[in-house]
Amino acid sequence: MSDIDKRNRLKEEPFTYQITKNGTVAINFKGKQIKIVKDKEAERLIARIKAVEDNILEVQLLLAKITGNFKHGNEKSGKSKRK
Repeated sequence: MSDIDKRNRLKEEPFTYQITKNGTVAINFKGKQIKIVKDKEAERLIARIKAVEDNILEVQLLLAKITGNFKHGNEKSGKSKRK
């Protein structure tokens, strides 16, 4: 078993991406946009994705790596009501 995805979260395909006309890459996590990659970094990402696009797990791993450590578990989920 690989040390990269021990809990098999990438098999659920949480990341999606969209390549725009001007060459930027918008990365979404469970439907919410979390990062926009531009310029040289976007060109490298697009090339890497096209190289492994037949392997969904590899694409998910690339997207997870490019987003970095964005989710810590302490995010607020909207306005909380105080009573």
